[in-house]
Amino acid sequence: MDKKLFLKDAFSKYNINLTDAQVDKFLQYYNFLLTENNKYNLTAITNFEDVVYKHFIDSALPACCLKANASVVDIGSGAGFPGVVLKIIRDDLSITLVDSLNKRVNFLNQLISLLSLKNIIALHTLAEDFAKTNFEKFDYSTSRAVATLPTLSEYLLPLVKVGGQVVVYKSQKLDEEISLSQKAIKTFGGKIAKVENFIIEEISSERKILIIEKISHCPKIYPRGKNLPKTKPLI
Repeated sequence: MDKKLFLKDAFSKYNINLTDAQVDKFLQYYNFLLTENNKYNLTAITNFEDVVYKHFIDSALPACCLKANASVVDIGSGAGFPGVVLKIIRDDLSITLVDSLNKRVNFLNQLISLLSLKNIIALHTLAEDFAKTNFEKFDYSTSRAVATLPTLSEYLLPLVKVGGQVVVYKSQKLDEEISLSQKAIKTFGGKIAKVENFIIEEISSERKILIIEKISHCPKIYPRGKNLPKTKPLI
C-alpha cells in the first residue's frame, strides 16, 4: 500500500485536501503512535487504515467549522484526538491540549516536538483546575472524550468566551442526551446552535458534531471540583 496516496485519497473524500507536508506529518504521527502505544496505552486501534478513518479523519471533520486564527482548547486530549489532528489540518489555530494523565501529556509533548508544530501546548491538569486560570479565555473548546453531554457542557462551556463555541463529538443517542442537557447548557451560558451530521462510509460510522454557542457568561462557580460534573451532573 502507498500510504501517502491512501491518506490523500481518504481525506479528499471528506473535502480535506492534504499537502505533501501534512501527509508526512500524519505518517510520522501514525508511526510514533504505533511505537509508543504499548508504553502509554493510547489506543486499541492500530491498523493503519483504521487509524486514518477512526482517529485522523473523524477528528478532522469539524475543521471547516472553526474560524481563522482561533484559539482552541481540547479537554481530555489522550493521544491527540482531535487537537493534534486539527492543528495539522489548520496550522492557523492556536491549540491547548489538556489531559489528566501525565504519561499522555508526555506523549503529546514528544509528538508536538517530532512534528515541529508551533502554537500548540500540552498541559497535565484537571479540566476544573485549568478553568480556574483560563475562565472564558478561548474561542472554541472541544472534546472527543467519552462522557455525557451534561458533564462535557460543564467542563467545556466555562472555558469559552461569550460569542465562542463548544464543539462536541457525539454519535448515536444525541437527541436523548440533548434533552437531558437543556438545564446544564443554559446554566453554563450556552445555547445549542446546530448539529453537523457526517457518515464515514468506509467504517460505517455516523458522527454527529454538536455546536453549542456561548451566549452569556458562565457563573464562576463552574466547573465544580471533586469530580462532581461526572458523579452528579447538572440535569
